[in-house]
Amino acid sequence: MMHYISLLSLLNLGLVLFGYYHVLRHPREPRAMLVWLLTFLLLPALGVLLFFLLSDARLRRRRRRLNRRRQRLNPELWRHLEAVHERYAPHFESVPNQTDLRRFVDLSTRINDERAPTGQNQVSIYHYQAPQVWQDLLKALEHAQSHIHLEYFTFSADASGRHVAEILQAKARAGVRCRLLADHVGSWGWPKGFAQALLDAGVDVAFFMPVLPWRHQRWRLRLNFRNHRKLAVIDGRVAFTGSQNIGDEYFGVNKVSQNWIDTHLQLRGPAVHELQEIFVEDWHYATGEDLYDPVYFPQPEVTPGDQGQVVQIIPSGPDYDANIMHHLLLAAISAARRTVRIASPYFVPDPTMVLSLETAAYRGVRVQLLVPAWTDHRIALWAGRSYYRELCAAGVEIYEYQSGFLHSKLVIVDEDWAMIGSANMDERSFRLNFELTTVLYAHSASLHMQAEFDDMLRQAERIVPEQLPDSLGISLLLGMARVVSPMY
Repeated sequence: MMHYISLLSLLNLGLVLFGYYHVLRHPREPRAMLVWLLTFLLLPALGVLLFFLLSDARLRRRRRRLNRRRQRLNPELWRHLEAVHERYAPHFESVPNQTDLRRFVDLSTRINDERAPTGQNQVSIYHYQAPQVWQDLLKALEHAQSHIHLEYFTFSADASGRHVAEILQAKARAGVRCRLLADHVGSWGWPKGFAQALLDAGVDVAFFMPVLPWRHQRWRLRLNFRNHRKLAVIDGRVAFTGSQNIGDEYFGVNKVSQNWIDTHLQLRGPAVHELQEIFVEDWHYATGEDLYDPVYFPQPEVTPGDQGQVVQIIPSGPDYDANIMHHLLLAAISAARRTVRIASPYFVPDPTMVLSLETAAYRGVRVQLLVPAWTDHRIALWAGRSYYRELCAAGVEIYEYQSGFLHSKLVIVDEDWAMIGSANMDERSFRLNFELTTVLYAHSASLHMQAEFDDMLRQAERIVPEQLPDSLGISLLLGMARVVSPMY
């Protein structure tokens, strides 16, 4: 018996040392490192297993593989995008605060593989309009003539998902090339036969990083790197992107989801080519198939003159050396001179982000942060609330939305330009998820979003530090949530 106990002790020690080696060999935020080191001590076997399932110990190696895959795509794709950027280079005369804007554009372009903004785009913004975006999306799908490319974190097999699936099946049988790329974890739980019905009709279906074997795709037991993007490109001419997935809760089709708040975009113009390129990249990574073909990149439907909007498409994820979303948010907050307004359903900032928000408030910038009063991730909610006192003390205004679930992800700077996309203000969106953000460099669009933001504030409750609960139990709960948030 003693022999087995000694052997088990040696095994535990070996696992702890093995875990320590990998954490120290791949430095990250100190608090996250400390959480993992303590986990290895308390739960050696389980802790090491969770680390390799959930952490980014192999992030650099995976990033190199992703970059190699991207480089193997047809070089004509990159030449085409360079020509689009050159032909539709924008003018920023209509946007105030030119110096700070130029600095932000330079930064966002350099860290984004030189994906520059494009002009002459037509943009429709959907906010509080779930039924409208649903109808417009369905209409675009039903009128597709060449191809349909869909990419979603969550594609549910509920009534909404089945409706879209039926359209895809009908269009595929009619000769339209239909492809659906869904995240395997985010779209988990498809009933038996759902995918097969799509495949039988001629719809190409792929899962991003499947955690279980899926046809010709390789099984990858990596739960943390998820594709959180929401994207639809129809005929290479119209695209939808933002924070809405495909599911009943997103489109207000039942009483529960009628108070679900999202912000989504419909785009026409050269920016659609940017979104098509992102789908081509992601499809190539998931399947190995190179989709580049001029048929997927038709002549953009441009909006001439001053009526066109300047748009920049910014993908981010673990396949980039820079933490793009982190840099973008920090740059946006630093560029603000009067106001910065942020809406995020999951607010779990790191120390740098907290410092940036506080510094902006101390500079005299009015910083308004809007978060939901309830979420489907309790740890994220409690971890975010643990920062309320220090942020409020610096002058940051914090509001909790009371009239439903706020799922929009917005940043509005000085009422001059805005960012809309899939990324939350948390560690997962900063470093682990594949995200997609659209920057609108248009004063009119920013004013529109500001009006929507103000309307949400009227349905929110401002956080007053003196009224925050200060009981021992609440303090321990918030503190524990902050400690474990790096693992969230």
